[in-house]
Amino acid sequence: MILEKVKETIKRYRLIGKGDKVLIGVSGGPDSTALTLLLDALKKELKLNLHIAHLDHMLRKDSGKDREFVEGLARQLKIPVTAAEINVKELKKWGSLEEIARNARLGFLFKTAREVRADKIALGHNLDDQAETVLMRVIRGTGLYGLAGILPKRDICGYQVIRPLIEIKRAEIEKFLRTKKAKPRRDTSNLEEIFFRNKVRNKLLPLLEKDYNKNIKEILSNMAQSSGMDYDYLARASARAFKAPAKRLDLAKLERAHPAIRRLALRMGILGIAGDTRRITFTHMKELEDLVLNRPVNSIVDLPKGVSAVKRKNHLSFYSRK
Repeated sequence: MILEKVKETIKRYRLIGKGDKVLIGVSGGPDSTALTLLLDALKKELKLNLHIAHLDHMLRKDSGKDREFVEGLARQLKIPVTAAEINVKELKKWGSLEEIARNARLGFLFKTAREVRADKIALGHNLDDQAETVLMRVIRGTGLYGLAGILPKRDICGYQVIRPLIEIKRAEIEKFLRTKKAKPRRDTSNLEEIFFRNKVRNKLLPLLEKDYNKNIKEILSNMAQSSGMDYDYLARASARAFKAPAKRLDLAKLERAHPAIRRLALRMGILGIAGDTRRITFTHMKELEDLVLNRPVNSIVDLPKGVSAVKRKNHLSFYSRK
């Protein structure tokens, strides 16, 4: 039963404590609708205080109907809701549409969590999303952090983001919604194969399931879980060694450190300036290591998002070019 599986995920990763106030990010799609219904079913047992947040990105002509659906769901379940809209296309000049939409959504969730004093922010990512994400990152090229995929629990900008459905298949979610006679909103853009994720979802994963391994989604999800544990251990070891995140790293320590620890320290240095390392590639990391180990003092490496690293006599410093 899906409710019991969600309870096990919550327990395994300690996602929710009794009495927590949980802000649920609800788009109106199947995953977030199911998440809302499931958390509502657990509300009494876990003594939860729930609040719904919905952001209209105004990317589709009928996106206003998503808000109507979410507000209707909130009324039905007697859960307070905060809704807002933002024209993402008007902000596109500042970056890719996908990145702008993601940042706008997170900013809205953080703002709402602060206003309603939520302890956790719950999102509806599921096991299929996990498999798709890991496979996409493998195809594009990634390291251990990328293989960790979508973490069940993660601190972002001081807020704890949780994903109670991360071990639930999309098919299980759809079955649950049918039993509840729920009719969530459907984003037709998920069928358009001009998007990389949709190609992976609609073509590549079904092919791998059919011709190579019927359990490919579970295998990719398990790999993400294992990689996440390994990354967490190494990240903690790196933080202890370099007191990360630090914008200034001891050069002698970097030279002596194991490459895995050194690379994580370098990533933490970038993180301290840029706020994330999403655009940092393996090539960038190799260039930084070459800077540390081989290049002369005062050499500089320029990185994405306006970040640079400069080698001094005794340390490596990260700074913003902006």
